[in-house]
Amino acid sequence: MPKPYASAIIDAPVDKVWQSVRAFGGIAEWHPALDSCRLQEGDDLTVGAVRRLTAGDAVFVERLTSIDDTARVQTYEFIESPFPVRRYHATIRVAPITASGQTFAEWWADYEADEAETARLTPFFRDAVFAAGLAELAAYTNKA
Repeated sequence: MPKPYASAIIDAPVDKVWQSVRAFGGIAEWHPALDSCRLQEGDDLTVGAVRRLTAGDAVFVERLTSIDDTARVQTYEFIESPFPVRRYHATIRVAPITASGQTFAEWWADYEADEAETARLTPFFRDAVFAAGLAELAAYTNKA
């Protein structure tokens, strides 16, 4: 099973970063690939919440499957996606770097796809979704 992964150091306190990540319906405020995000069901505090994301002509529907405010971990799954994947589950986690007051952020996914698609999608998810998202999260958090 492929596992695209990206991590980043964010020069902001972990609670401030978590506030941005925690807002399940607010990802379009900081992710550069997204045009919009709208909660269709539930709210930012509810496991089972569903969000509808747009990126150009692409539409994604995702469900929040777990949230842990103590560990600062959020997991979600694709309900609908233009990507040819099955059983896509992604996790984003933020943790304090106690020596500096910064935040360590990591984002990864597990999914299934045909082998030819995996070779294309794994670096795409790693670079264009996770790494680009974390870089913009850092910029967004620092100006917020």
